[in-house]
Amino acid sequence: MSRHLQREIEKLKKHILALSALIEESLHKAIKSLLERDEKLAQQVIKGDKDIDQMEIDVEEECLKILALHQPVAIDLRFIVAILKINNDLERIGDLAVNIAERVVFLSTKEPVTITFDFPRMVEIAKSMLKQSIDALVNMDTVLAEQVCASDDEIDSLNREMYRQIQDAIRKYPERMECLIHLLAVSRHLERIADHATNIAEDVIYMVEGEIIRHKGGAGPNHKTR
Repeated sequence: MSRHLQREIEKLKKHILALSALIEESLHKAIKSLLERDEKLAQQVIKGDKDIDQMEIDVEEECLKILALHQPVAIDLRFIVAILKINNDLERIGDLAVNIAERVVFLSTKEPVTITFDFPRMVEIAKSMLKQSIDALVNMDTVLAEQVCASDDEIDSLNREMYRQIQDAIRKYPERMECLIHLLAVSRHLERIADHATNIAEDVIYMVEGEIIRHKGGAGPNHKTR
């Protein structure tokens, strides 16, 4: 690898990690606003989406510039390809955090709906999967990446349980249907965040080992890639 290419790759790493940090912060705020019914915090998440979108564009342009100017091969090429895909997944997680915040803005104006669903558990798993997938990227840790993939089944199961509980709640409280549908949407957004974290973990494995595992069952039978 030439020194110039090495410098460009190091700069790209810093930018993707900066984007990762911004995404984690956005998700943290969205979830906090959900659990605390905090409309002002939710609005911060929504307003911050423009910064995330711009960073995503900047990272993509850097990747394309490196491909055009340096024509990397082998592991350097895999790295650039993986970063392009991870960049997209991170931006989608940012969009999903905004979607959660938008649901919070609505729900915060309504009386709370009481259901027994374990939202904190689902939230904990989604946040942990995102953090671990980013840690796996930072450390090129395929073992940690595989752990992220293995976690996806539990959050899928929780999402199905949420669907069942919402069905029952709508039968009992049809007048609260709109609020219940918003809660179901939040569950779905969390499940999709976990899917994108799994995608990132799979791309880390590809980056390090050169192996594509998406269709080999490594992420569980219910995983939905990109």
